[in-house]
Amino acid sequence: MAAARRAAALDAGTVRVERQLMQITGKGLVFTEPKSAAGRRTVVIPELIIEDLREHVKDFTQGGDKGLIFAGPDDGPLRNTNFNRRVWTQALQDTGLPKIHFHDLRHTGNTLAASAGASIRELMERMGHSSTRAAMIYQHSTDERQREVARKLDDLARGALGERSGTQRAREPDEAE
Repeated sequence: MAAARRAAALDAGTVRVERQLMQITGKGLVFTEPKSAAGRRTVVIPELIIEDLREHVKDFTQGGDKGLIFAGPDDGPLRNTNFNRRVWTQALQDTGLPKIHFHDLRHTGNTLAASAGASIRELMERMGHSSTRAAMIYQHSTDERQREVARKLDDLARGALGERSGTQRAREPDEAE
């Protein structure tokens, strides 16, 4: 949540992740480099949220290119504890959603990306991970996803065989005889 206005290229539908905000004992909130080189990345965001994000940037962000997209009530960086207590809990109540952690949105988004067909490599890039271990967590198997895979296999097979199944083709008399 420490993205600067310059990191959001809304016309392109992307957000660059170029830094993170860490609570460091004795120093407070400090901007640091992402944990790994893979953490620096550009993430393509769903078109569905771009107009809402444009409105947010226009009305609620700090000024200038370096201004934070999501700022706290004191116009400084959001602190996790204050955000959860003052904003997140109330937002869940107002929308009638169950109690979930804000970070669960990352899990949900990546699970949806995997369900939409994102490969392990694509998930790794979206999440900013350099190993497959974390990306594998989001590769859930659901009944609906299994049905979708079966439908796609069916389409591929029908395309190769025509409308007849392999069994039907095998039972037909051989035209060469």
